[in-house]
Amino acid sequence: MTTMAQETTAAPRRGEADIRRHELAAFLRHRREHVTPEQVGLPRGRRRRTPGLRREEVAQLSAVGVTWYTWLEQARDIQVSVQVLDALARTLLLDPSERAHLFQLAGAVDPTPATTCPSITLALRQVLEQMEPIPACVQNSRYDILAYNRTYGLLLCDLDAVPPEDRNCMVLCYTSAEWAESIVHLEETRRLMAARLRATMAGHLAEPAWKMLLKRLRAESAEFREVWDRHEVNAPRPKRKEFLNRYVGRIGVDHTDLWLGPETGSRMVTYAPADQVSRERLERLHAIALAKSA
Repeated sequence: MTTMAQETTAAPRRGEADIRRHELAAFLRHRREHVTPEQVGLPRGRRRRTPGLRREEVAQLSAVGVTWYTWLEQARDIQVSVQVLDALARTLLLDPSERAHLFQLAGAVDPTPATTCPSITLALRQVLEQMEPIPACVQNSRYDILAYNRTYGLLLCDLDAVPPEDRNCMVLCYTSAEWAESIVHLEETRRLMAARLRATMAGHLAEPAWKMLLKRLRAESAEFREVWDRHEVNAPRPKRKEFLNRYVGRIGVDHTDLWLGPETGSRMVTYAPADQVSRERLERLHAIALAKSA
């Protein structure tokens, strides 16, 4: 039996949900009307009267049904997954603030790494720079690359040219030809990284960001599916690695993780040269990186 107190408590919650849905609907309509067809690679056509994009165009570009998207803009009470919100954010060309607003209105947690992270302080960026020519970056336990110095930015590929949402070592190792070609012992590296990801993921099985990463890797890489299905696990540890850099040739490094907090949090990944030749080549790579950024 529902008491009056329960009904009083439930009413504001329903009211808040209604407000969120209407705000979300208005926000989507506003952004849709301010994105031109040319911005998303669509022809304008002569008879276009709708300002910006049509609903069916947004639905098509986001891989959702037209009726479902129409309901969303009508503030219907429907469930919206983080995958759909991510697709809509990309289609509507939302900047980081607008993307955060979209997820907040939908009452969802953004599963993708932000381009800026609160843990990446100015002091930490200075440490990354001071470590050069040693390549170094900051990663989380999901292999998202949160920050990096210039030498690391050219170690395996031109990382500045990679979209922020794709700056993930697992994604790059299994889907980027340039990144994969730079790893000398590729098969072993892929196997160990997958085993490490599986071991860490055990504590994050219900989190959307982890589920989306796993879904993407399984969809985009047959090699990952084969390795992942072995159910191997591996703990992080220092390791000697070899890279074949496009600018300076073969480099041997000692990989070390420097934890910035608990093991499930962020860590600084460093690649100290394993020998004098590798040190000289890293110095040359650093000089190339400086020249490119000048």
